[in-house]
Amino acid sequence: MKIAVEGCAHGELEKIYETLQELEKQEGFKVDLLICCGDFQATRNTQDLSCMAVSDKYKNICSFYKYYSGEKVAPVLTIFIGGNHEASNHLQELSYGGWAAPNIYYLGYAGVVNYGGVRIAGLSGIYKGRDYMRGHYERVPYTEDTKRSVYHIRNLEVFRLKQLSQKVDVMLSHDWPTGITSHGDVGQLLRYKPFFKKDIEENALGSRPAEELLHHMKPAYWFSAHLHCKFAAIVSHGPRKGFTKFLALDKCLPKRKFLQILDIEHDKNKPLTLSYDLEWLTIVHLTNHLLSVKRGLTYMPGPSENERWIFTPSEKEKAHILKRFGGDLTVPLNFTRTVEPYSPDNLASQYAPVSLQLNPQTMLFCELLGVDDPLDLLLQSTSQDSTPNSWAHTPDTPGSLSRTSLSADDSSFLDTSLEDSSRFNEYQQYISDGINQHVTN
Repeated sequence: MKIAVEGCAHGELEKIYETLQELEKQEGFKVDLLICCGDFQATRNTQDLSCMAVSDKYKNICSFYKYYSGEKVAPVLTIFIGGNHEASNHLQELSYGGWAAPNIYYLGYAGVVNYGGVRIAGLSGIYKGRDYMRGHYERVPYTEDTKRSVYHIRNLEVFRLKQLSQKVDVMLSHDWPTGITSHGDVGQLLRYKPFFKKDIEENALGSRPAEELLHHMKPAYWFSAHLHCKFAAIVSHGPRKGFTKFLALDKCLPKRKFLQILDIEHDKNKPLTLSYDLEWLTIVHLTNHLLSVKRGLTYMPGPSENERWIFTPSEKEKAHILKRFGGDLTVPLNFTRTVEPYSPDNLASQYAPVSLQLNPQTMLFCELLGVDDPLDLLLQSTSQDSTPNSWAHTPDTPGSLSRTSLSADDSSFLDTSLEDSSRFNEYQQYISDGINQHVTN
Protein backbone atom coordinates (compact mmCIF):
# COMPACT_ATOMS: atom_id res chain seq x y z
CA MET A 1 0.00 0.00 0.00
CA LYS A 2 1.31 3.43 -0.92
CA ILE A 3 0.71 5.99 1.81
CA ALA A 4 1.50 9.68 1.44
CA VAL A 5 2.39 11.47 4.68
CA GLU A 6 1.98 15.23 4.97
CA GLY A 7 3.36 17.42 7.77
CA CYS A 8 1.44 20.60 8.63
CA ALA A 9 -1.26 21.19 6.03
CA HIS A 10 -2.18 24.74 7.11
CA GLY A 11 -5.30 24.67 4.96
CA GLU A 12 -3.45 24.19 1.67
CA LEU A 13 -5.41 21.17 0.49
CA GLU A 14 -5.48 22.14 -3.17
CA LYS A 15 -1.70 22.50 -3.25
CA ILE A 16 -1.18 19.21 -1.42
CA TYR A 17 -3.44 17.27 -3.77
CA GLU A 18 -1.88 18.95 -6.82
CA THR A 19 1.60 18.00 -5.60
CA LEU A 20 0.47 14.45 -4.96
CA GLN A 21 -1.10 14.08 -8.40
CA GLU A 22 2.02 15.46 -10.07
CA LEU A 23 4.16 12.90 -8.21
CA GLU A 24 1.80 10.12 -9.26
CA LYS A 25 2.06 11.26 -12.88
CA GLN A 26 5.86 11.48 -12.81
CA GLU A 27 6.46 8.18 -11.01
CA GLY A 28 3.61 6.17 -12.51
CA PHE A 29 1.92 5.00 -9.33
CA LYS A 30 -1.31 5.65 -7.44
CA VAL A 31 -1.37 6.67 -3.77
CA ASP A 32 -3.92 4.72 -1.71
CA LEU A 33 -4.07 6.98 1.35
CA LEU A 34 -2.99 10.46 2.45
CA ILE A 35 -2.22 11.08 6.12
CA CYS A 36 -1.96 14.65 7.50
CA CYS A 37 -0.26 15.20 10.87
CA GLY A 38 -2.13 18.26 12.14
CA ASP A 39 -2.65 21.98 11.61
CA PHE A 40 -5.12 20.80 9.01
CA GLN A 41 -7.26 23.96 9.33
CA ALA A 42 -10.64 22.56 8.29
CA THR A 43 -12.17 26.04 8.08
CA ARG A 44 -15.61 25.97 6.51
CA ASN A 45 -16.33 29.71 6.68
CA THR A 46 -15.18 32.93 8.32
CA GLN A 47 -16.82 31.97 11.63
CA ASP A 48 -14.42 29.03 11.80
CA LEU A 49 -11.52 31.38 11.09
CA SER A 50 -12.46 33.40 14.17
CA CYS A 51 -12.08 30.24 16.29
CA MET A 52 -8.48 29.62 15.24
CA ALA A 53 -5.64 30.59 17.58
CA VAL A 54 -3.58 32.45 14.98
CA SER A 55 -2.78 36.09 14.38
CA ASP A 56 -5.04 37.95 11.95
CA LYS A 57 -2.49 37.87 9.14
CA TYR A 58 -2.76 34.06 9.05
CA LYS A 59 -6.57 33.95 9.03
CA ASN A 60 -6.85 32.87 5.42
CA ILE A 61 -9.87 30.85 4.33
CA CYS A 62 -7.57 28.73 2.09
CA SER A 63 -9.23 25.86 0.20
CA PHE A 64 -10.83 23.37 2.61
CA TYR A 65 -14.24 25.01 2.23
CA LYS A 66 -14.31 23.88 -1.43
CA TYR A 67 -14.21 20.24 -0.29
CA TYR A 68 -16.73 20.89 2.48
CA SER A 69 -19.19 22.55 0.08
CA GLY A 70 -18.85 19.88 -2.59
CA GLU A 71 -17.27 22.19 -5.13
CA LYS A 72 -14.32 19.76 -5.11
CA VAL A 73 -13.83 16.18 -3.93
CA ALA A 74 -10.64 14.88 -2.36
CA PRO A 75 -8.95 12.67 -4.99
CA VAL A 76 -7.62 10.25 -2.36
CA LEU A 77 -8.89 9.12 1.04
CA THR A 78 -7.42 11.57 3.55
CA ILE A 79 -7.05 10.92 7.28
CA PHE A 80 -5.93 13.71 9.60
CA ILE A 81 -5.41 14.61 13.23
CA GLY A 82 -5.69 18.04 14.85
CA GLY A 83 -2.79 20.30 15.73
CA ASN A 84 -2.57 23.70 17.39
CA HIS A 85 -3.91 25.79 14.50
CA GLU A 86 -7.38 24.43 13.89
CA ALA A 87 -11.01 25.40 13.43
CA SER A 88 -11.61 23.94 16.88
CA ASN A 89 -15.35 24.59 16.85
CA HIS A 90 -15.60 22.34 13.77
CA LEU A 91 -13.44 19.58 15.22
CA GLN A 92 -15.38 19.64 18.51
CA GLU A 93 -18.39 18.43 16.55
CA LEU A 94 -16.40 15.28 15.72
CA SER A 95 -14.77 14.50 19.06
CA TYR A 96 -14.78 10.75 18.32
CA GLY A 97 -13.86 11.23 14.67
CA GLY A 98 -15.86 11.53 11.49
CA TRP A 99 -16.00 12.95 7.99
CA ALA A 100 -14.91 16.60 7.94
CA ALA A 101 -15.74 16.53 4.23
CA PRO A 102 -16.40 13.73 1.73
CA ASN A 103 -13.33 11.44 1.61
CA ILE A 104 -11.60 13.48 4.37
CA TYR A 105 -11.71 11.76 7.78
CA TYR A 106 -10.76 13.25 11.16
CA LEU A 107 -9.56 10.85 13.88
CA GLY A 108 -11.05 12.87 16.76
CA TYR A 109 -9.38 13.77 20.05
CA ALA A 110 -7.85 10.31 19.73
CA GLY A 111 -8.83 7.42 17.55
CA VAL A 112 -7.95 4.13 15.90
CA VAL A 113 -9.15 2.97 12.48
CA ASN A 114 -8.29 0.21 10.03
CA TYR A 115 -7.63 0.63 6.32
CA GLY A 116 -6.81 -2.37 4.17
CA GLY A 117 -5.53 -4.23 7.22
CA VAL A 118 -3.32 -1.33 8.36
CA ARG A 119 -4.13 -0.19 11.88
CA ILE A 120 -3.81 3.59 12.25
CA ALA A 121 -3.99 5.43 15.59
CA GLY A 122 -3.76 9.14 16.30
CA LEU A 123 -3.69 11.74 19.05
CA SER A 124 -4.80 15.28 18.20
CA GLY A 125 -3.48 18.52 19.67
CA ILE A 126 -0.30 19.42 21.54
CA TYR A 127 0.81 18.85 25.12
CA LYS A 128 0.59 21.56 27.76
CA GLY A 129 0.93 20.40 31.36
CA ARG A 130 -1.47 22.95 32.82
CA ASP A 131 -4.43 21.51 30.88
CA TYR A 132 -3.44 17.84 30.64
CA MET A 133 -5.60 16.70 33.56
CA ARG A 134 -8.65 18.85 32.82
CA GLY A 135 -11.87 17.84 31.15
CA HIS A 136 -12.95 18.99 27.71
CA TYR A 137 -14.65 22.09 29.09
CA GLU A 138 -14.09 24.61 26.28
CA ARG A 139 -16.99 25.82 24.19
CA VAL A 140 -17.74 28.68 21.83
CA PRO A 141 -17.58 31.56 22.08
CA TYR A 142 -13.97 30.90 23.05
CA THR A 143 -11.93 33.29 25.13
CA GLU A 144 -8.34 33.97 24.07
CA ASP A 145 -7.36 31.37 26.68
CA THR A 146 -9.85 28.62 25.75
CA LYS A 147 -9.15 29.20 22.06
CA ARG A 148 -5.77 27.65 22.88
CA SER A 149 -6.54 25.21 25.68
CA VAL A 150 -9.17 23.51 23.49
CA TYR A 151 -6.42 21.91 21.40
CA HIS A 152 -4.31 20.74 24.37
CA ILE A 153 -4.32 16.97 24.78
CA ARG A 154 -5.97 15.43 27.84
CA ASN A 155 -5.03 12.51 30.06
CA LEU A 156 -8.25 10.67 29.13
CA GLU A 157 -7.20 10.17 25.51
CA VAL A 158 -3.69 9.09 26.49
CA PHE A 159 -5.11 6.70 29.09
CA ARG A 160 -7.41 5.18 26.48
CA LEU A 161 -4.58 4.68 23.98
CA LYS A 162 -2.55 2.94 26.70
CA GLN A 163 -5.28 0.29 27.00
CA LEU A 164 -4.56 -0.97 23.47
CA SER A 165 -2.99 -4.43 23.46
CA GLN A 166 -3.02 -5.26 19.75
CA LYS A 167 -0.24 -4.08 17.44
CA VAL A 168 -0.55 -0.58 15.97
CA ASP A 169 1.01 -0.14 12.53
CA VAL A 170 0.91 3.67 12.24
CA MET A 171 0.71 6.25 15.04
CA LEU A 172 0.13 9.97 14.44
CA SER A 173 0.80 12.91 16.75
CA HIS A 174 1.18 16.59 16.00
CA ASP A 175 4.08 17.33 18.35
CA TRP A 176 7.09 15.02 18.62
CA PRO A 177 7.62 12.57 21.48
CA THR A 178 10.23 13.92 23.90
CA GLY A 179 13.58 12.23 23.55
CA ILE A 180 13.05 11.31 19.91
CA THR A 181 16.00 13.46 18.81
CA SER A 182 18.42 11.06 20.52
CA HIS A 183 17.44 8.38 18.00
CA GLY A 184 18.26 10.36 14.85
CA ASP A 185 20.80 12.79 13.43
CA VAL A 186 20.48 15.54 16.02
CA GLY A 187 23.52 17.33 14.62
CA GLN A 188 21.85 17.79 11.25
CA LEU A 189 18.65 18.93 12.99
CA LEU A 190 20.53 21.58 14.97
CA ARG A 191 22.25 22.88 11.87
CA TYR A 192 18.77 23.59 10.47
CA LYS A 193 17.08 24.53 13.76
CA PRO A 194 19.87 25.74 16.12
CA PHE A 195 17.36 27.27 18.56
CA PHE A 196 16.22 23.72 19.47
CA LYS A 197 19.52 23.15 21.30
CA LYS A 198 18.46 24.20 24.80
CA ASP A 199 15.17 22.31 24.71
CA ILE A 200 16.93 19.17 23.46
CA GLU A 201 19.56 19.38 26.21
CA GLU A 202 16.81 19.76 28.83
CA ASN A 203 14.66 17.02 27.24
CA ALA A 204 11.89 19.59 26.83
CA LEU A 205 11.41 19.36 23.08
CA GLY A 206 8.13 17.62 22.39
CA SER A 207 5.44 15.80 24.34
CA ARG A 208 5.99 13.61 27.39
CA PRO A 209 2.67 11.75 26.97
CA ALA A 210 3.61 11.02 23.34
CA GLU A 211 6.92 9.58 24.54
CA GLU A 212 5.05 7.34 26.99
CA LEU A 213 2.80 6.14 24.18
CA LEU A 214 5.76 5.52 21.88
CA HIS A 215 7.36 3.11 24.33
CA HIS A 216 4.05 1.55 25.38
CA MET A 217 2.48 1.04 21.94
CA LYS A 218 5.70 0.36 19.96
CA PRO A 219 4.09 1.12 16.59
CA ALA A 220 5.87 0.22 13.37
CA TYR A 221 5.67 3.85 12.20
CA TRP A 222 5.18 7.16 14.00
CA PHE A 223 4.51 10.36 12.03
CA SER A 224 4.53 13.93 13.40
CA ALA A 225 4.73 17.55 12.28
CA HIS A 226 4.53 20.81 14.29
CA LEU A 227 8.21 21.88 14.30
CA HIS A 228 8.30 22.68 10.57
CA CYS A 229 11.26 20.54 9.59
CA LYS A 230 11.98 17.02 8.38
CA PHE A 231 13.51 14.64 10.89
CA ALA A 232 13.84 10.85 10.82
CA ALA A 233 14.72 8.45 13.62
CA ILE A 234 14.62 4.75 14.46
CA VAL A 235 13.67 3.78 18.01
CA SER A 236 14.64 0.29 19.18
CA HIS A 237 12.41 -1.25 21.83
CA GLY A 238 14.83 -4.01 22.76
CA PRO A 239 15.41 -7.61 21.70
CA ARG A 240 12.35 -9.24 20.11
CA LYS A 241 10.26 -6.12 20.76
CA GLY A 242 10.85 -4.47 17.41
CA PHE A 243 11.49 -0.87 16.51
CA THR A 244 9.59 2.24 15.43
CA LYS A 245 10.42 4.27 12.34
CA PHE A 246 9.79 7.92 13.21
CA LEU A 247 9.33 10.65 10.61
CA ALA A 248 8.43 14.31 11.08
CA LEU A 249 7.71 16.53 8.09
CA ASP A 250 7.59 20.25 7.30
CA LYS A 251 4.64 22.50 6.42
CA CYS A 252 3.23 22.88 2.93
CA LEU A 253 5.41 25.57 1.34
CA PRO A 254 7.57 25.72 -1.81
CA LYS A 255 10.98 24.01 -1.49
CA ARG A 256 10.04 22.51 1.89
CA LYS A 257 10.02 18.79 2.73
CA PHE A 258 6.34 18.44 3.57
CA LEU A 259 5.37 15.23 1.74
CA GLN A 260 6.73 11.67 1.81
CA ILE A 261 5.51 8.56 -0.06
CA LEU A 262 5.93 5.24 1.76
CA ASP A 263 5.22 1.62 0.88
CA ILE A 264 3.60 -0.10 3.86
CA GLU A 265 2.72 -3.78 3.93
CA HIS A 266 -0.97 -4.54 4.20
CA ASP A 267 -3.38 -7.47 4.00
CA LYS A 268 -4.12 -7.78 0.28
CA ASN A 269 -7.14 -9.93 1.10
CA LYS A 270 -8.82 -6.98 2.82
CA PRO A 271 -10.56 -4.27 0.81
CA LEU A 272 -9.29 -0.69 0.88
CA THR A 273 -12.17 0.56 2.96
CA LEU A 274 -12.11 2.52 6.20
CA SER A 275 -13.31 0.64 9.27
CA TYR A 276 -13.66 1.28 12.97
CA ASP A 277 -11.27 -0.61 15.24
CA LEU A 278 -13.10 -3.04 17.53
CA GLU A 279 -10.61 -2.91 20.40
CA TRP A 280 -10.64 0.90 20.37
CA LEU A 281 -14.44 1.08 20.25
CA THR A 282 -14.66 -1.23 23.25
CA ILE A 283 -12.12 0.81 25.22
CA VAL A 284 -14.06 4.03 24.55
CA HIS A 285 -17.27 2.32 25.66
CA LEU A 286 -15.72 0.92 28.84
CA THR A 287 -14.19 4.28 29.82
CA ASN A 288 -17.15 6.53 29.06
CA HIS A 289 -17.59 7.15 32.78
CA LEU A 290 -14.15 8.83 32.84
CA LEU A 291 -15.22 11.55 30.42
CA SER A 292 -15.39 15.04 31.91
CA VAL A 293 -16.46 18.39 30.47
CA LYS A 294 -15.47 20.27 33.62
CA ARG A 295 -12.52 22.61 33.96
CA GLY A 296 -11.41 20.94 37.17
CA LEU A 297 -8.75 18.25 37.35
CA THR A 298 -9.66 14.66 36.51
CA TYR A 299 -7.64 11.64 37.57
CA MET A 300 -7.43 8.42 35.64
CA PRO A 301 -7.71 5.24 37.71
CA GLY A 302 -4.55 3.63 39.02
CA PRO A 303 -3.64 0.23 40.52
CA SER A 304 -6.42 -0.91 42.81
CA GLU A 305 -7.75 -4.14 44.27
CA ASN A 306 -11.26 -2.77 44.70
CA GLU A 307 -12.17 -1.30 41.31
CA ARG A 308 -11.29 -1.71 37.69
CA TRP A 309 -8.34 0.32 36.46
CA ILE A 310 -7.26 -1.63 33.35
CA PHE A 311 -9.69 -1.40 30.45
CA THR A 312 -8.01 -3.59 27.87
CA PRO A 313 -11.17 -5.40 26.75
CA SER A 314 -11.95 -9.06 26.95
CA GLU A 315 -13.22 -11.06 23.96
CA LYS A 316 -16.69 -11.03 25.52
CA GLU A 317 -16.65 -7.25 25.84
CA LYS A 318 -15.53 -6.84 22.24
CA ALA A 319 -18.24 -9.22 21.06
CA HIS A 320 -20.81 -7.06 22.86
CA ILE A 321 -19.65 -3.96 20.96
CA LEU A 322 -19.52 -5.79 17.64
CA LYS A 323 -23.14 -6.82 18.19
CA ARG A 324 -24.11 -3.19 18.90
CA PHE A 325 -22.73 -2.30 15.46
CA GLY A 326 -24.63 -5.12 13.79
CA GLY A 327 -21.43 -6.99 13.02
CA ASP A 328 -20.30 -4.34 10.53
CA LEU A 329 -17.48 -1.96 11.51
CA THR A 330 -17.28 -0.15 8.15
CA VAL A 331 -17.24 3.61 8.73
CA PRO A 332 -20.50 4.85 7.17
CA LEU A 333 -20.29 7.46 4.41
CA ASN A 334 -22.59 9.82 6.30
CA PHE A 335 -20.94 13.22 5.95
CA THR A 336 -23.40 16.00 6.75
CA ARG A 337 -22.89 19.74 6.48
CA THR A 338 -23.80 21.52 9.70
CA VAL A 339 -22.98 25.11 8.68
CA GLU A 340 -23.17 27.24 5.56
CA PRO A 341 -19.83 27.04 3.70
CA TYR A 342 -17.88 30.08 2.64
CA SER A 343 -18.83 31.59 -0.69
CA PRO A 344 -17.02 34.51 -2.33
CA ASP A 345 -20.37 35.44 -3.91
CA ASN A 346 -22.30 35.53 -0.61
CA LEU A 347 -20.14 37.37 1.88
CA ALA A 348 -23.14 38.67 3.84
CA SER A 349 -23.78 35.20 5.28
CA GLN A 350 -20.31 35.14 6.78
CA TYR A 351 -21.10 37.67 9.50
CA ALA A 352 -23.37 35.37 11.49
CA PRO A 353 -22.23 34.61 15.06
CA VAL A 354 -20.40 31.37 15.83
CA SER A 355 -22.70 28.73 17.25
CA LEU A 356 -22.26 25.31 18.82
CA GLN A 357 -23.56 22.55 16.54
CA LEU A 358 -24.18 18.89 17.23
CA ASN A 359 -23.06 16.72 14.33
CA PRO A 360 -25.36 13.89 13.18
CA GLN A 361 -22.33 11.67 12.61
CA THR A 362 -21.27 11.94 16.24
CA MET A 363 -24.85 11.53 17.46
CA LEU A 364 -25.20 8.27 15.53
CA PHE A 365 -21.78 7.02 16.63
CA CYS A 366 -22.48 7.73 20.31
CA GLU A 367 -25.89 6.06 20.10
CA LEU A 368 -24.42 2.93 18.52
CA LEU A 369 -21.53 2.74 20.98
CA GLY A 370 -23.53 3.77 24.04
CA VAL A 371 -21.33 6.70 25.05
CA ASP A 372 -21.77 10.42 25.70
CA ASP A 373 -21.04 13.13 23.13
CA PRO A 374 -18.78 15.65 24.93
CA LEU A 375 -20.31 18.50 22.95
CA ASP A 376 -23.82 17.42 23.93
CA LEU A 377 -22.76 17.37 27.58
CA LEU A 378 -21.44 20.92 27.19
CA LEU A 379 -24.74 22.05 25.72
CA GLN A 380 -26.56 20.49 28.65
CA SER A 381 -24.35 22.14 31.25
CA THR A 382 -25.65 25.33 32.82
CA SER A 383 -22.33 27.02 33.51
CA GLN A 384 -18.65 27.00 32.63
CA ASP A 385 -17.22 27.82 36.05
CA SER A 386 -14.69 25.65 37.82
CA THR A 387 -16.85 24.76 40.83
CA PRO A 388 -15.73 21.40 42.26
CA ASN A 389 -18.02 18.68 41.00
CA SER A 390 -18.35 15.21 42.50
CA TRP A 391 -20.34 12.42 40.98
CA ALA A 392 -20.56 8.69 40.53
CA HIS A 393 -21.45 7.13 37.20
CA THR A 394 -22.46 3.53 36.69
CA PRO A 395 -22.05 2.33 33.10
CA ASP A 396 -23.78 -0.75 31.70
CA THR A 397 -20.65 -2.81 32.34
CA PRO A 398 -19.11 -3.93 35.65
CA GLY A 399 -16.17 -2.19 37.22
CA SER A 400 -17.62 1.31 37.45
CA LEU A 401 -15.65 4.00 39.24
CA SER A 402 -16.56 6.88 41.48
CA ARG A 403 -14.42 9.99 41.12
CA THR A 404 -14.10 13.61 42.08
CA SER A 405 -13.11 16.47 39.79
CA LEU A 406 -11.15 19.09 41.70
CA SER A 407 -11.31 22.78 40.94
CA ALA A 408 -8.02 24.22 39.72
CA ASP A 409 -8.38 26.87 42.41
CA ASP A 410 -8.52 24.19 45.11
CA SER A 411 -5.48 22.27 43.86
CA SER A 412 -2.85 23.57 46.25
CA PHE A 413 -0.09 21.40 44.84
CA LEU A 414 -0.25 23.24 41.51
CA ASP A 415 1.93 26.24 40.84
CA THR A 416 1.67 27.88 37.42
CA SER A 417 1.98 24.65 35.49
CA LEU A 418 1.47 20.95 36.08
CA GLU A 419 4.80 20.43 34.36
CA ASP A 420 6.51 21.77 37.50
CA SER A 421 4.45 19.74 39.95
CA SER A 422 6.30 16.90 41.66
CA ARG A 423 2.99 15.34 42.71
CA PHE A 424 1.82 15.37 39.11
CA ASN A 425 5.04 13.63 38.06
CA GLU A 426 4.60 11.06 40.83
CA TYR A 427 1.02 10.44 39.73
CA GLN A 428 2.09 9.98 36.10
CA GLN A 429 4.82 7.52 37.14
CA TYR A 430 2.30 5.67 39.34
CA ILE A 431 -0.04 5.18 36.40
CA SER A 432 2.79 4.34 33.99
CA ASP A 433 4.31 1.75 36.32
CA GLY A 434 0.94 0.15 36.86
CA ILE A 435 0.25 -0.09 33.15
CA ASN A 436 3.70 -1.54 32.46
CA GLN A 437 3.31 -4.06 35.27
CA HIS A 438 -0.03 -5.20 33.88
CA VAL A 439 1.38 -5.63 30.37
CA THR A 440 4.43 -7.50 31.66
CA ASN A 441 2.30 -9.83 33.74
